[in-house]
Order: sequence, then structure tokens, then C-alpha cells
Amino acid sequence: MNKSNQNHDLFPLVDQEQFKQVIGHFASGVTIITVRNNGVDFGITASAVCSVSVDPPMLLVCVNKNTGTCHAISAAESFTVNIVNETQKELALKFARANSDKFAGTDFSYGELGNPVLGQSLATLECRVVEEVTGGTHSVFLGRVQTAYAADGEPLVYYRGKFGKFEEAK
Repeated sequence: MNKSNQNHDLFPLVDQEQFKQVIGHFASGVTIITVRNNGVDFGITASAVCSVSVDPPMLLVCVNKNTGTCHAISAAESFTVNIVNETQKELALKFARANSDKFAGTDFSYGELGNPVLGQSLATLECRVVEEVTGGTHSVFLGRVQTAYAADGEPLVYYRGKFGKFEEAK
């Protein structure tokens, strides 16, 4: 069946509040996506990050279209995913706030692609955008991973609207 010929407006959708409550049961890692465009640093906390392919190494990130970070990624055609460690809750909260000077007092350097790489991150992946797709309120960026680095430590986890620590199942 050709899905482009379907009229999706005829099918009822789940209520937005119910969707948010249910999807909150999906635990995810916490990242801060960073980019530098026209001499300005941008960053946003995100949990919508996913591995797409190993050959070639690719991942995707979803960023709200109403953010400066989204527009900067689109223009710069690159981004860095900083995977947050369990001690960086305050940093994740800082980058989740809108219209703040997120980089003030933040330990960072610039990576190979010229984007901010946050210090003390559990891991970083520098990516070049190969495709941008719109999905509702967000842009989905597919990125080829140019560099990747991981450190020792444990991740910060997001579950049901709260940050927590990873614990191995027994």
C-alpha cells in the first residue's frame, strides 16, 4: 500500500497528554546537542537521539523547530552529541532552559567540526548532517559520525520526567 496516498487526517490520534504520559515510560539517555554557527554557540538538552547505522556510522537527533539550536544545525550542517554522565544533572538542566547563556561558566572546547564539545561528558559524537526531515514540531537530523570518544563513567538517565542513575538489573 502506498502510504502517501492515505489521508492520515481520517484516523484519530491519541490525546497529546496521554501520549506524553505513556512515552515517559521509555527510559532514555540524556544528551546535550551543541553547534556553532556564525560565531555563536548553541546547545539544547535532548533525549531523542538514536543510532541509525554502523555502516556508515550514523545517528539521528530530533530538535524542536522553534529553537535557535535547530536553525543553527540546519545552517552549519553539523552538530555534536555530548552524552551526559550521572554527575551532570545541573548541566543538563542548564541547557534545557530557553534563552539563557548556556555556555557561561561551562567547561568546553571546540571539536574537529568547530562545534562545542562539553568537558566531562561520558561520550561525544561529532556529526555532519546528511539529511534533515520534518516530523511534527521537530526537525530530525541524520548525521554521519566523523569522530567519537567515550570516557569511563555512568550515564544520566531520563525517565517519567525525572533524571536518575543507571542501575544494572539483577
